[in-house]
Amino acid sequence: MSAFLLLLLLLILLLPVDSQLLLPSSGSSGSSVSSGSSRSSGSSGSSGSSWSSGSSGSSGSSGSSGLYGSLQSPDFPDPYPRETSLRWNISVPPGFQVQLYFSHFDLEPSYLCEYDYIKVEAEGEVLALFCGREETDTEAVPGQQIITSPRNSLSVLFTSDFSNEERYSGFMAHYSAVDVDECSDRSDENLLCDHFCHNYIGGYYCSCRHGYLLHSDNRTCRVECSDGVFRERSGVLSSVDFPSPYPKSSDCLYRIEVEPGFRIRLQFDPRFDVEDHPDVSCPYDHVKVTAGNSEFGPFCGDQSPGLIDTDSNNVTVVFHSDNSGENLGWRVTYTATGSQCQVPEAPPHALLNPVQSEYSFKDHILVTCEPGFRLLKDEQYLDHYQMDCQSDGCWSSSPPHCQKTESRRRRRALLGILTNKSRD
Repeated sequence: MSAFLLLLLLLILLLPVDSQLLLPSSGSSGSSVSSGSSRSSGSSGSSGSSWSSGSSGSSGSSGSSGLYGSLQSPDFPDPYPRETSLRWNISVPPGFQVQLYFSHFDLEPSYLCEYDYIKVEAEGEVLALFCGREETDTEAVPGQQIITSPRNSLSVLFTSDFSNEERYSGFMAHYSAVDVDECSDRSDENLLCDHFCHNYIGGYYCSCRHGYLLHSDNRTCRVECSDGVFRERSGVLSSVDFPSPYPKSSDCLYRIEVEPGFRIRLQFDPRFDVEDHPDVSCPYDHVKVTAGNSEFGPFCGDQSPGLIDTDSNNVTVVFHSDNSGENLGWRVTYTATGSQCQVPEAPPHALLNPVQSEYSFKDHILVTCEPGFRLLKDEQYLDHYQMDCQSDGCWSSSPPHCQKTESRRRRRALLGILTNKSRD
């Protein structure tokens, strides 16, 4: 037997230093965090990191990015060590939140959790502070409470002080990733869809009503409103959906073109609501009118531009909106009026029809004579004559004169006298 022991001792001495087995001491222990992910492979689908801790004085931190996992105090379910500070940083994929709950909780009680405690934080804010064994006026325990992070990360801090009056078994906690229903969360304006919101696991997407296009920001609905020309002599233009809020991130161009000789008047509705700024002139949304070399605007706020006489037959109305605001918009009625011609004076025994207080381009007057008179124009007798108001504001001609007609008997008598004289 002594020879065997001598041989074993010789073999140990001949082994290299780095190949010797380092057995943990009976007093060592560890705290660990395990996490799982739906993308993991292998039999267990979990991974973790741990800290070495003795009876006191340990600290550390760990991160986890799985979809679920658990964390526990060092040596759990045995009493946790003194003077320990451990932090778990948990993150899940974007589009998810972290839910945390405790299946076991037993820490040293203290006034306002001054000694041993669990602190749950997210984005720099404390979500929960727990200590003790039972709920009191100055101590909170998690119980059945489920803690949910506002976004996709959460931090858990465990701290123990230098002494424990009793043996406290610590805690066991579990976390999991839960889908965020962005469509029901209206707190973040940057996530809101203009029209329709569709939630799916891990995210959401927006869609728009018929006739709208989804903006490149994937949430704003805009319209294509820059094609087409208005050629009628009267009509109505407005922001889309007026008097409901107009679309964001849109640039609309409306063109009015009528034939030369007409000038376009714009009458804006008293209901006018376009996003403005108290100190800067129309930096966000605005309406602008261009007519020939003249420009009107930009207009914004709640004061209607009222009447704009452009004195042009070509007018462009431009409307721009940015990516924010809930203003109601605008409406404008346009009419095309022709150049005005002077009211003509009727010659003696002449009748003008129709009789109007003013005449404009494309209007016409029919000239006739009283009974017993006929129109004489360029040595020709006419039953009626038409005058047209032209694009330059002048009549096509002056009205012809009316000449008295002779009776048929008198004409025959005069014709006989002239015939007899010619025979003589």
